[in-house]
Amino acid sequence: MEEKTQSHHNHHSTNKHNPNSKSRTPLLHKPYHHHHVQTNPPPFLLHPSSHQNLNLVASNLPSSYYYYYYCYFYSQFHNSLPPPPPPLLPLPSLPPLLPLPPPRSMTRFHKSLPVSQVVERKQQQQKKKIQVSNNKVSGSIAIEEAALVVAKRPDFGGQDGSVIYLLANHFLVKFDSSQRIYHYNVEISPQPSKEIARMIKQKLVETDVNSFSGVVPAFDGRQNIYSPVEFQGDRLEFFVNLPIPSCKGVMNYGDLREKQPQKKIDKLFRVNMRLVSKFDGKEQRKEGEDWTPLPPEYIHALDVILRENPMEKCTSIGRSFYSSSMGGSKEIGGGAVGLRGFFQSLRQTQQGLALNMDLSITAFHESIGVIAYLQKRLEFLKDLSRNKNRELSLEEKREVEKALKNIRVFVCHRETVQRYRVYGLTEEITENIWFPDRDGKHLRLMSYFKDHYGYEIQYKNLPCLQISRTRPCYLPMELCMICEGQKFLGKLSDDQAAKIMKMGCQKPNERKAIIDKVMAGSVGPSSGKQTREFNLEISKEMTLLKGRILQPPKLKLDRPRNLKESRAFKGTRIERWALMSIGGSSDQKSTIPKFINELTQKCEHLGVFLSKNTLSSTFFEPSNILNNISLLESKLKEIQRAALNNLQLIICVMEKKHKGYGDLKRIAETRIGVVTQCCLYPNITKLSSQFVSNLALKINAKIGGSMTELYNSIPSHIPRLLRPDEPVIFMGADVTHPHPFDDCSPSVAAVVGSINWPEANRYVSRMRSQTHRQEIIQDLDLMVKELLDDFYKAVNKLPNRIIFFRDGVSETQFKKILQEELQSIKTACSKFQDYNPSITFAVVQKRHHTRLFRCNPDNENIPPGTVVDTVITHPKEFDFYLCSHLGVKGTSRPTHYHILWDENEFTSDELQRLVYNLCYTFVRCTKPISIVPPAYYAHLAAYRGRLYIERSSESNGGSMNPSSVSRVGPPKTIPLPKLSDNVKNLMFYC
Repeated sequence: MEEKTQSHHNHHSTNKHNPNSKSRTPLLHKPYHHHHVQTNPPPFLLHPSSHQNLNLVASNLPSSYYYYYYCYFYSQFHNSLPPPPPPLLPLPSLPPLLPLPPPRSMTRFHKSLPVSQVVERKQQQQKKKIQVSNNKVSGSIAIEEAALVVAKRPDFGGQDGSVIYLLANHFLVKFDSSQRIYHYNVEISPQPSKEIARMIKQKLVETDVNSFSGVVPAFDGRQNIYSPVEFQGDRLEFFVNLPIPSCKGVMNYGDLREKQPQKKIDKLFRVNMRLVSKFDGKEQRKEGEDWTPLPPEYIHALDVILRENPMEKCTSIGRSFYSSSMGGSKEIGGGAVGLRGFFQSLRQTQQGLALNMDLSITAFHESIGVIAYLQKRLEFLKDLSRNKNRELSLEEKREVEKALKNIRVFVCHRETVQRYRVYGLTEEITENIWFPDRDGKHLRLMSYFKDHYGYEIQYKNLPCLQISRTRPCYLPMELCMICEGQKFLGKLSDDQAAKIMKMGCQKPNERKAIIDKVMAGSVGPSSGKQTREFNLEISKEMTLLKGRILQPPKLKLDRPRNLKESRAFKGTRIERWALMSIGGSSDQKSTIPKFINELTQKCEHLGVFLSKNTLSSTFFEPSNILNNISLLESKLKEIQRAALNNLQLIICVMEKKHKGYGDLKRIAETRIGVVTQCCLYPNITKLSSQFVSNLALKINAKIGGSMTELYNSIPSHIPRLLRPDEPVIFMGADVTHPHPFDDCSPSVAAVVGSINWPEANRYVSRMRSQTHRQEIIQDLDLMVKELLDDFYKAVNKLPNRIIFFRDGVSETQFKKILQEELQSIKTACSKFQDYNPSITFAVVQKRHHTRLFRCNPDNENIPPGTVVDTVITHPKEFDFYLCSHLGVKGTSRPTHYHILWDENEFTSDELQRLVYNLCYTFVRCTKPISIVPPAYYAHLAAYRGRLYIERSSESNGGSMNPSSVSRVGPPKTIPLPKLSDNVKNLMFYC
């Protein structure tokens, strides 16, 4: 079926011939003597761009050669027209460019300025940079864009805590700033994959050394080539005839099991190169500045140069590289395999330009036949090979389409280099599919494959793969194989995720050894020729630095090492609750009385009152109630009525994890107005003390209690700024987005805010859906206004200061987030008369690759309270790394805090101490957590909103027509259901 579709593709070349350009055709100096490989498919129509190619070649050849080359090119394009480009992974966005420090700040350790000097300097900076207009414009305060400068570090770093010497996985990069780099734009027609493009570049470098001035340039696999010297001409043109290996699957009784390399097919490519720019790494400081970052184009060029060697030997996914040769390859079930790799990224730090290198693990689709893949991926198809006449129900068809959508495949019934992306499934089963040929005659698909390829379709009751968004292009599943090197697209199951986590769960010394091995090995960034070509020198040693260990805060009812001895500081009373059993065997159900007894005893021990008697006998329901939304809602309403509409809690014991969990939460929290706590039968039958204790803590947090409180209130830790009679609100915000190939579901934003002072351990939340993949929180002003209202109701006073923690923001978005979201917060404040609080806006980053190791050769993680704000941090801006938790498994990942705006004028010590102390106030945990609680609560609330959206869309179903993916205009935003008044001020999302 590939041949039928290809004739409809039109590729229009955008390359214009320049008569002054140099034409380099190393492969066309003499007539070709190789044999053309005739493939099985019927002839293609002549490629439109080939006419232009013929004219270009003819203009440089004697007229006697015209007919010979015309016939040759016609044969090439007529019989083996290069296919449309296979899908490529998107070019990852570069991290923001961290500036270099001035010469005087190259020393590793500095002394802090006195607080008085810090405040004085901060006030001077504020006068210069902040110009806030008090003119009310549509109820908001206008902030001049030019004034929004990211906050600078207020001192030379903190001084509190005991010293600890550490190693960071940052490797210093030395470069010659005067080294000029030449940037060339590359256009290859027809457009190849990254792998083929690199083969083309390699062949050009080997066959035409003079054109490239004898150097090996760096190529990003797409459109950019960087060279340390200028090529022989600003415009170059080449024609490359490249033999490309094809693959053909091995059939085993109609099932594809493995692939087998076959012949090579020659393809002709035209390559145009054009000089775009010349630049070096010299700093261009503006007047009055003592430091400027390296030019962005220079950083990007160095990044491409350092990626050249790994890209030639590994599969690149974003900023990471993976290879089975690195070891650690492991099947994780469900048609997926886990691969070990490494991450690398250039960063500008206080010590200079550094390469951040880290271990990386991810899941890939297993490269097997589509039928075999489905048998592994979907439980209901595991016996498909023994039941080839099986048909799919509508629900099963949706699951199959979801599993295969956007996966790249190749066909096995003939030799080809063509790759296809799966857009969906056909409406009809294979047996019923007919299609028109080029003469308009209708052919039956099964007959076509039997007549042309001698193959009889085995799975005739399955749909075919649809490989075009708009045209009918069909491929039988059994003739397709999954292409190698594709990152797993779907959501990993719990079992798969656990195996991936186990693969990446190395002790600190093991992780450090793997990173060091990559840096010294053949796949590392410094092992190729490019580092020598561009005069780069990369250190093989990790960065040595000095960190500090902050003292933990003292807690009221000081927390012991385990839950057996601890009590909640503020326990709740739960007198009206019910238990609902969903599914489960008779043996499992018989454990319910013992579970209730153990839970009530544990709650009593923790200081939480849970009535020993439920409102009525346990409500036993079959597991299929979770598949029927209306039945589930009526049952929950029945339980609420039994409590006279005054129910506090429903404990739901489920047989196993079920998609209906989202419906249960949505109905209970938006329609019924009751908090739920779910658990699984396998856990309550084991009934471990740790499990029951954790369950009691979650229940206490959801109903309004808290596990602990700081012995000395927050103001006593920062007396210079904070006072008990001047309340402060802590806010957290996060946005969750749909999975990568969902192009219509809305994003969900959540903002939380504290409602007590000085304890600051109780929070309320607000959630909104917003435009698809919109990172800026659109209704932030409305949500902040509501949270300020709630704070006023609880404290009888508006907060004097707002400390805002924003989660999930990449460094490239810092300035846009600051500009728009700070304005939204100011707008919310302007809605209160004469209200202008001081605002601190900090970004919280957990998804980074900086790791810290102890210098001594043991396998222990860095201790809780370890903070680093020198050497590897930003040269000028206010940021620090804090490891606030105790790492039990694997290697601890510190959290990166980057302060974008600070009207409160914190010193480094003050803000680091505040964040660390807050990490001890998480309501459902007895130890300090790894991320500041407001950010964590916002993440949990956004996830709950995402659960509402996903279940609503799944319940509504979806079109099976792949063309429905195309749309005009942005997708409509589905509003979130409104939370019940009984629930909205509780921490139901914990």
